[in-house]
Amino acid sequence: MTAVMISADQLIDWVCDARQRTLDLVADLTDEQLMGPRLPIINPLLWEIGHVAWFQEIWVLRRTCGLPPILKEADSLWDSIAIAHDIRWDLHLPSREKTLKYLTDVRDRVVEILSTRDPEPALVYHVMYTVFHEDMHTEAFTYTRQTLGYPPPQFRDGNAPSGEFLERRLDSKDVGGDVAIEGGRFMLGADPAEPFVFDNEKWAHEVELAPFLISRTPVTQRQFADFVDDGGYRRQEFWSEEGWRWRAETKAEHPVYWRREEPGRWWRRHFDRWVPLEDNLPVIHVNWYEAEAYCRWAGRRLPTEAEWEAAAATDGKALSLKRRFPWGDHPPSPDRVNMDWSAMGCVDVRALGSGDSSCGCRQMLGNVWEWTATTFLPYPGFQPDPYKEYSKPWFGTRKVLRGGAWATRSRMLRNTWRNFFTPDRRDVFAGFRTCALER
Repeated sequence: MTAVMISADQLIDWVCDARQRTLDLVADLTDEQLMGPRLPIINPLLWEIGHVAWFQEIWVLRRTCGLPPILKEADSLWDSIAIAHDIRWDLHLPSREKTLKYLTDVRDRVVEILSTRDPEPALVYHVMYTVFHEDMHTEAFTYTRQTLGYPPPQFRDGNAPSGEFLERRLDSKDVGGDVAIEGGRFMLGADPAEPFVFDNEKWAHEVELAPFLISRTPVTQRQFADFVDDGGYRRQEFWSEEGWRWRAETKAEHPVYWRREEPGRWWRRHFDRWVPLEDNLPVIHVNWYEAEAYCRWAGRRLPTEAEWEAAAATDGKALSLKRRFPWGDHPPSPDRVNMDWSAMGCVDVRALGSGDSSCGCRQMLGNVWEWTATTFLPYPGFQPDPYKEYSKPWFGTRKVLRGGAWATRSRMLRNTWRNFFTPDRRDVFAGFRTCALER
C-alpha cells in the first residue's frame, strides 16, 4: 500500500470534484432512466451511484476512521461483491432523493474529517483509492449513457468542460506510419517510488523485448470502415475461433454503434444522435475480437502491453529510461491529452502533438483506451491491496487495455496504469493501435 502525502485541501478538492461529477452525470435523467433496462453490461444507475458512496463510506469512514454506518441497510444494498449483478434491479433501493442524500452525507463526513485533522497515511491512501474508484465509475456512467442512447452529459460545476475542445490544432508533420522500438531489457510496471499505484501495477520487473514497429496513431474510423467494407465481418479467416464464435452468436456485421445508409457511407451513434463517420477520429467501441480480426486483415498485430508501455514511456532506444507520462513528468493538460470530458468525444488522431511520447507515438494517453494482445495476469510477486477484489478475481479472464479515454480522469493515469475487460466488451471507450508483424 503506497500513497503520496498530499495536502488535506487537495484531498477535499478531489472528493468534492468526484462526487459532483457523479451527481451531474445523473441529474438530467428521469427515475425510469436511472433504473434502465436489465442488461449484462450495465448496472442500474440508481444502484451504481449508491455503490460509489457506499464504497467510500466503508473504506474511509468505517474501516479507516471506525465510524458507524450511515444507513444500517447499506451493506445489503450496495456491496458489489456480495450482491449478484442480475438482482440489482430487484433490490428495494432507496428513492432517488434518499440516494442523493446518502451521497452528499458521505461526502460531507469525509470532508469534515479531512478538515479537522492532518490525514495519516492510511487515511490518505483510502481517500485516494475511493476517489479513483469513483472516477472509474463516472467513466462507466458516461458509457452507460452511450449504451442506452441517453443525451450526452451536461456538467454544471465550475471546472466542467464546455463541450468545445480548445486544442484542435493538427500537427503539420506526418503522423502516419510506424515508430521503431529497439529490442532489449525493459522494466515493465510501476516503480516503488510512485506516489500511488494499484496492486496490479506492482512492481517494475525486467522483460526482454524484441525489436518492433508500432503505429504512431490508433486505427481510425476510415481504416476500420475499409475492413468492414471488404467483408471483414463475414470472412472467417480473419477471426480466431473464439472471436468467430462471438461474431456468429451476436450476428455482428460492423461496430456496435454504426449503421450504413448507402454503399460506402457510414454513420455512428454518439449518445442520442447519429453523425456521419469521421474519417480521422479513432475507431471506438470495438472489442478485442474485432481489433484482432482487423489486424489479421491488415497484416498487422496488436502490441503486447510491454511493447505498448515501452512505446509510451521511452524513446525506443534507451529502454531503461522511462517517463511517467509519454511527454515527460509534467501532469496531463488539455494541450497534451483529450481526457476529463474535454471534447465530449474523440478528437482527430493527428491532434495533440505536444503529448507525443519521446519515440513519436501520439495520444498514448487519452482519446481511446487501447486493446493489447496481453491477457490480464499478475506481475511477479503480486500481493493484493486491502481491496482484494480489485484485480485478483479477474486474472486470466480479461485482456489488458492501456492509455485512457476521453472520459477518463487524468489524475488517475500514468504510463503503467492497467485497465482490463473481457474481450467481448464493445460498450467501453476502446480502440487500438497496431504493430508490424516483423521488424
